[in-house]
Amino acid sequence: MFEAPQDVSAILVTDLGILIGLLVMAGLLDRASAAARTLFGGTLAVFILCYTAWRWHDTLPRFELSPERIWPYVFFLFETIAIVYTLMSTVILLRFKDRSQEADREEARHSANGDWPAVDIFICTYNEPQEVVEKSIIPALAVDYPNATVWVCDDTRRDWLRAYCDEVGARYITRPDNKGAKAGNLNNALALTARHTNAPIILVLDADFAVAPNILRRTVGLFHDERAAVVQTPQFFFNADPIQHNLMAAESWVDDQRIFFDVFQPAKDAWGCAFCVGTSFLVRRDRVTEMGGFPHDAICEDINLTYSLMRHGYQTHWLNERLSAGLSAEGLPEYITQRTRWCLGTMQVALLKDGPFRSPHYTLMQRMHYLHGVMNWLCKPFIVLMLIAPSIYWFFGMPAFHADYLSFLRYGVPALLALWIYSGWVSGKRTLPLFMEVTHIMTALPITLTLASAAVRPFGRPFKVTDKGGDRSISTVRWRMAAGFGGIALLSAAAILWSFVSPEAATEISPLDYFNLVWAGIAMLLTFVAFLVCFERPRGAEMFHVEEPTRVRSAGIAYNAMLARLGMQTALLRVDADQTGSVGDSIDVLIEGIGWVAARLTGVSEGAQSLELAPDRLQRHSLILRLFTQAADPIARTANLQVALRGLAARCFRAA
Repeated sequence: MFEAPQDVSAILVTDLGILIGLLVMAGLLDRASAAARTLFGGTLAVFILCYTAWRWHDTLPRFELSPERIWPYVFFLFETIAIVYTLMSTVILLRFKDRSQEADREEARHSANGDWPAVDIFICTYNEPQEVVEKSIIPALAVDYPNATVWVCDDTRRDWLRAYCDEVGARYITRPDNKGAKAGNLNNALALTARHTNAPIILVLDADFAVAPNILRRTVGLFHDERAAVVQTPQFFFNADPIQHNLMAAESWVDDQRIFFDVFQPAKDAWGCAFCVGTSFLVRRDRVTEMGGFPHDAICEDINLTYSLMRHGYQTHWLNERLSAGLSAEGLPEYITQRTRWCLGTMQVALLKDGPFRSPHYTLMQRMHYLHGVMNWLCKPFIVLMLIAPSIYWFFGMPAFHADYLSFLRYGVPALLALWIYSGWVSGKRTLPLFMEVTHIMTALPITLTLASAAVRPFGRPFKVTDKGGDRSISTVRWRMAAGFGGIALLSAAAILWSFVSPEAATEISPLDYFNLVWAGIAMLLTFVAFLVCFERPRGAEMFHVEEPTRVRSAGIAYNAMLARLGMQTALLRVDADQTGSVGDSIDVLIEGIGWVAARLTGVSEGAQSLELAPDRLQRHSLILRLFTQAADPIARTANLQVALRGLAARCFRAA
């Protein structure tokens, strides 16, 4: 069926032509156009389906009950899951919904009428330190809205937090136990506030998320649609995730969640299947009360909430605007805990009696979208298999599929090129080859183990909160993870070496050998980069680029300076060479919107001064509002491969 190619130069010319054609499509087509999405998505689907047909027809041996014959079919089974997931993603991304104009219209209507509905703001907190939770409480108290009440829902019963809430003017809620985890915390607040404010709309925040002043004015109007039970806004982060940070690529590489928030959720909204993501969302009190409160029979209460509301005929609407920013997982253990919790929660909801696969009260489209989410996690075992497949070939003589490098160049490479270029185009330059693969590799094995565990015991495990805050000022090596990735990298390298020194090595390398040599080299490269991620670089206090002129007072002398970077506790000034000062000097620095702030010089170099700030209580609150509700994004919105590769190269030769 598929002709065996013979001429490598002809194949490479064909691949080059395909690459040029795809790049031209990406440059000319407007991703906001449904027709363009259909054309480019259809092109990708053709390449993927041709590749799949080739895999099925030409690369699988005759099935027999032996390890060397079963292994290629196991590999192809998981590869097929990844292929189906990719094709489903392409279909979902044919549509896209932007609700900003709808929000404009409804905000203007409410402003004209003055009929803003009351809102209760629930801040869910569990054991976060004050320097984390205050970044949520202070902005929530400062929202530009005529009728909002802030409730701090403390699930660890801390006296200092009660006192802090009394001091700043927030209302404090706690309960005697942690039954139902976050959903139980929300239900406790739901019942208590019903006896006090009973606001018809509730804004739910995690304790590390700071909201923009206009979040309520932008969102409450979207409830004009009676089908809307939840209005969800995307999560943004004011710190790099551990993979970005450890590879020194925070300013050139988009974290994996941006693609989900900025690309997939607006597409799912267009299909009526967007879902709640746990924080920075508004929900109608009557809709939640109607179904008996926030559901707590799965550890991911957010997607469970959306699908429970779907069962009652309601939807989640997505407003794709930056209206809050929070703290991303700071370390690899927390990052992985977060992802495995999402995986397990997704599987739990799928297995519920009232879930989207077992209840009759869902549409086919709603079930298909949930299946898409499940398959996202089911793709992870395929990543693990891809990393170890070449080593299995060289040490045990068992190829994952029977193909030579010429055939893969002809049928596999065009599909890969189409996938990479389409992904970059449809995501608005939010993906990067190599870096996205490493992101998936970091969680592939833990998620695979979670899936295996969920197949045996899907329920009964405790809810794990992602730790936030704490001292991150020293380098940390995640030895177990480093050993795993380093071991696979060394295994791949050993496989390459074995191909040449093995006593059974052929005198001439076959096309199948060439194919597996290249594959082993790619696996070695990817796992080596993952190995680098396991060496966690220290993090200082968060600082933001501000670049504004300022005044400095020192020992009765005032002079001009440039405020280059600003954080809650530190700042960096650029000064004239004759204004150096000495470490330990006390100074005052004028910060726009804050006033004169006391500081101490902690570092002095030619043309620069590092400061330790000592703001008073009101100045600290003003700093929170300025830095976390108004600052420009410190993390990249789009990817830059050249800069990301420079950061990666630097990381290879830098210990911290």
